[in-house]
Amino acid sequence: MRPAESDTPPYVARVERLVADDGNNEMMVRVRWYYRPEDTGEGRRVFHGEKEIFLSNDYDMQSTQTIQGKCVIHTLQQYMKLKYVGVDDYFCRYEYDAGERDPQVAAGERFTPKSVTVYCKCNNPYNPDAYMVQCDTCKSCGLQT
Repeated sequence: MRPAESDTPPYVARVERLVADDGNNEMMVRVRWYYRPEDTGEGRRVFHGEKEIFLSNDYDMQSTQTIQGKCVIHTLQQYMKLKYVGVDDYFCRYEYDAGERDPQVAAGERFTPKSVTVYCKCNNPYNPDAYMVQCDTCKSCGLQT
């Protein structure tokens, strides 16, 4: 989806439904938003891939005029098998609860699943953009579950 600011990367959303807006004689789309790590309460972490996004529970109606193009959202496993990662390729391994910001809910509690495969003893999830021989933090190697 086209952002209002030209220096902002495009927004990513899944089109759920097309709707005719008879009042304005315009087609609208109901979308379900994807969030980038930096757009969440937790922010971007060392294990987040450059093309990682989170499927949210945030829905909205947008004009079809704001659609910039089509992209492909892969699972992490599909993404890691790509021979070439194009500008329109992204991956998603978490869902993000974008509900009201309750100060009693820790940022990490807004993600599903609560845990994913990790690559080291310090329990950092795998970053597909980083060629890993060993973890830079704990110096461990090998996938853990």
